[in-house]
Amino acid sequence: MDSREERIKRRAYEIWEREGRPTGREQEHWDQAVQEIEAEDPETERGPVEADPTVDDRSKSSKA
Repeated sequence: MDSREERIKRRAYEIWEREGRPTGREQEHWDQAVQEIEAEDPETERGPVEADPTVDDRSKSSKA
């Protein structure tokens, strides 16, 4: 089973791609992903999840 953080990472990446891979909006995408994941599954553990500081838009572009 995927951890909450992994689900959020994947969703933030999807949002980033969908919006045309803009730079400098990592936190906005992360926060939106948290909201979407929590809305999908109200039983999910809630609370802040810090973005992985080693991941930024530049590293994501190499995954595509």
